[in-house]
Amino acid sequence: MNEPNGSQDWVEDVKTEVTGMAKEGLNHPSTAPVLTGAAIGAVAGWLLPIVSLPLGLAAGAGFALYQRIKK
Repeated sequence: MNEPNGSQDWVEDVKTEVTGMAKEGLNHPSTAPVLTGAAIGAVAGWLLPIVSLPLGLAAGAGFALYQRIKK
């Protein structure tokens, strides 16, 4: 959705995606990429001394969700 000022209503898009993933589970097209991103982030968090496992997991899932919304 484009607003008149040219910015996207990304909050609404994220809400729609997360709600869809919660309702449809693994059948939703965004679930697998977001879970993959979470797993990659968790591994990165485990390997890197500065980043913790939960932070890496959240960052990976967030990045993957952002990539899905951006399309």
